[in-house]
Amino acid sequence: MGDVVGAAPSSADQPQALDTQLFALIDAPGVDAFPTAVSSERLCRRPLGLDEMRISSPKGEKLFQGVNLGSASQTLGTQAIAQLGAAPWPSLHPQAAEARVPVLMYHDVLEPPEVFFDLTPADFEAHLQTILDNGLTPISPDQLVQHLRTGAPLPEKPVLITFDDGYVGHYEHVYPLLQKYQVPATFFVFPGKVDGDVAGRSTLTWEQIKTMATDPLVTIASHSVTHPADLRTLSDDDLVYEVVESKRRLESELGVPIRYFSYPTGHYDERVAQAVADAGYLAAFTMREQNEQFAGASESLLAIERFGQSSLAALVDQAWGGPPTPSVAPVAVADSEFNFNTPVAVQKVDWENQSFSLITGGQPVTIHANSRYQLPDIMAGTNLAGAVDGGFFSLEYLDSNVMIGPVLSQSTRQFIPGYGGETPRLNGRPLVLIAPHQVLFVPFEANRHNALAGLVRELPGVTDAFVAAAWLVKDGLPQPASSFGSLFDYDARRHRAFWGINTAGQAVVGVTHTMVDSVKLGEMLHQSGLRDAVMLDSGASTSLAYQGDSLVGYIPRPVPHIVGLVPPETNDGSPCPLVVEEQNTTTER
Repeated sequence: MGDVVGAAPSSADQPQALDTQLFALIDAPGVDAFPTAVSSERLCRRPLGLDEMRISSPKGEKLFQGVNLGSASQTLGTQAIAQLGAAPWPSLHPQAAEARVPVLMYHDVLEPPEVFFDLTPADFEAHLQTILDNGLTPISPDQLVQHLRTGAPLPEKPVLITFDDGYVGHYEHVYPLLQKYQVPATFFVFPGKVDGDVAGRSTLTWEQIKTMATDPLVTIASHSVTHPADLRTLSDDDLVYEVVESKRRLESELGVPIRYFSYPTGHYDERVAQAVADAGYLAAFTMREQNEQFAGASESLLAIERFGQSSLAALVDQAWGGPPTPSVAPVAVADSEFNFNTPVAVQKVDWENQSFSLITGGQPVTIHANSRYQLPDIMAGTNLAGAVDGGFFSLEYLDSNVMIGPVLSQSTRQFIPGYGGETPRLNGRPLVLIAPHQVLFVPFEANRHNALAGLVRELPGVTDAFVAAAWLVKDGLPQPASSFGSLFDYDARRHRAFWGINTAGQAVVGVTHTMVDSVKLGEMLHQSGLRDAVMLDSGASTSLAYQGDSLVGYIPRPVPHIVGLVPPETNDGSPCPLVVEEQNTTTER
């Protein structure tokens, strides 16, 4: 590893199958959620309009051609979302994580029950009475999704009621009770069952579904076409057919937009979630057999968590709609505190007996290369004007790009979790989070931040992330020796690399040309106008380049990770403005 963090396990401690361990998501939410390196492609891509999509069935017919069902903002109210500062779809707003919104999952309601999760009509009516008697407010999926996207509070004790599979009991028993108590509910239906193509228990008819769909209390949603046991096992064509044809068929039969999807048996991965996104659904619901979660703890809008019906009694005293909306929208705060539209410029600073260079301006981004290279070589073929060596990396293999802790980079558009045995040692170190208009430096917590969902909850729209060594300047104050804890050689005099944000809201990268300890460096950077700064891999790795030329007077150790600055003249305003050639950027773990 790089020579400052001192956190990686020794060779004796590391398992032989290091690559396998690195690809395993630690504490990943959801049912087998994203078990490999997770692409952040959705974070870097402007959402396609529905009219731009052309998806075919396995038989080659065009199933989805420009059906305009309205954007999410149109569905939820453009002005309201703009005022509340909606998180980029499909991210969840951080404030939604503070609420406790249960989504209840039911199946068949009949007399007598046939399996353990069936309810009798009397049982379900008792559930409704429990909900209402305890002050819970049943809500619609539109209300839930608006809350998850904007953080806007829901009623004091909200609950969303959902039913899977489309049994006839939903029409004969559930629907009359919903009307009696004026309670809304969502029904996930798969057309193959309604058509009689999928054998099984009782089924709703199309006429019954049409009757229910006209009632404002009812939301009809998709549950695939044939209810496969596991969508992850399907071919690409079959997967697209299941998620697209079910939407098309329901919309064709019912004449209403189908915005929501439920994964059969809860199983999904990134490929399945992407297919659901590409099909034009606004959100998707999952389930898990253990460790069920509130909606605000979901991976994203493409994997909203649910509780089994048996959990109701335990949830009535826990449900909570969330804190009041902040008086100032997060987006407005971010825009006023950061300025990534200024030209990139370099300056050399002499301070007492010390010397260092700063490169200031532009949009901060990162590159995670496929191996270790000199910094100018990584910059070659990109639109970066300046860059510094970045996060800490493993020295276990000479040609490795394995980082210490999790890493997310818009160069690869992949999130790579940190090695599970290592990440707890990084707790408290600065986690760097970069988004198009904002940067956060927050204390790293392994059980929260070693998954893409944890990063997105912390900073919606995040495109780059990694763990740094320590704060040099924090909230406008240089950090004392006590803040560095057990950080290896923090008090030694050596070349050091750093980056941060100055008081003008500009991104700054830099290195020292003279040997300096961490406390003195923090004082220097504070005097130079940095309001936040963190130390990067230093010592032999210390590297800085401007316009492709190295600004250090030696040949540093090659590195796999850098923090760069995209000048405004090459920034097209996209969520991920970095332009980089394919070479040296394919993540090989």
